[in-house]
Amino acid sequence: MQTTSPSTPATPAALSAPAAPSASGIEPPTFADVLEARRVLAAYLPPTPAWSYPVLNSVVGATVWVKHENTQPVGAFKVRGGLTLLASLSPEQRTGGVIAASTGNHAQSVAYAARQFGAPCTIVMPENANPVKAAAVRALGAELVLRGAVFDECRDIAARIAAETGAYYVDSGDEPKLIAGVATASLELFEVAPRLDALFVPVGAGTGAAGACLAAQAVAPGCRVIGVQSAQAPSAYESWRAGTSVDRPNQTTIEGLSTGRAFDLPQRMMRAGLHDFLLLDDTEIRSAQRLLISTAHTMAEGAGAAALAGALARREEYAGGTVGVICSGGNASEAELAAVLGAVLPQ
Repeated sequence: MQTTSPSTPATPAALSAPAAPSASGIEPPTFADVLEARRVLAAYLPPTPAWSYPVLNSVVGATVWVKHENTQPVGAFKVRGGLTLLASLSPEQRTGGVIAASTGNHAQSVAYAARQFGAPCTIVMPENANPVKAAAVRALGAELVLRGAVFDECRDIAARIAAETGAYYVDSGDEPKLIAGVATASLELFEVAPRLDALFVPVGAGTGAAGACLAAQAVAPGCRVIGVQSAQAPSAYESWRAGTSVDRPNQTTIEGLSTGRAFDLPQRMMRAGLHDFLLLDDTEIRSAQRLLISTAHTMAEGAGAAALAGALARREEYAGGTVGVICSGGNASEAELAAVLGAVLPQ
């Protein structure tokens, strides 16, 4: 199942003009913030590889650059945001600790960064959390709270604990430092492949897509940034279309895309810079996961393969062109991999 909506390509002015504050008064990051994040991250993370694979190119019908964020120390791109944020906190804020809610990758990002900076860390994950990601959070030294049926409940629980304890609540979407940090992934890709016709980015909270919009406007204004979300959890897509944040049922099996509530700050940035937005069925995303294994020697989690699923859905439009896909993570459980290996490869 594929759903798209007409959209008008963003102009450079759309992102460079001063943005009105949201209801919460949060200002979006600027490209200067992205450059500062890159400077900070240079001490902690080397650039991740970006490769093009001939067999994958032949299937897609275009030159495909895969940005391998699955090679990060926590297996996902979000560590860029966690480190950028923790580096910006005062010593007093770090001493007071940080808390976050996540289905896994944001959790690992915050826990990893907290360990780097010696800050106490609490993570709230759903009761049925991916055991691989839960074990990783514990191994990083964070206190793990398994409470809530779905991610959106965990957000509310984490916010309450933060209010009670005074810990810094690290929101997984409405946090400018996170967006500036993850934007460095797209910036690195543009440095390797500066003439992309399109960049496909998975959308859960939307920080990666918002960061991609910011980087593209600054260094690759001719590149179309295209978001990809599960049709079984369309809150970000529907919010982008409506121009206001809306809640939608969250029934996806793709953990990194599992949100039922939109995030205001990424939404504002995506409305200014996202050229198109695709909804794809979970089965299409699983097929893209299997294709990454068979043609690019890459184990991606569902969200990590969503961008490739988007490129496959747009094969006719970009035939003979050059596209980028952000492989945002590789933290797949054994059960997920079993499902992937049973998926049908794209024709």
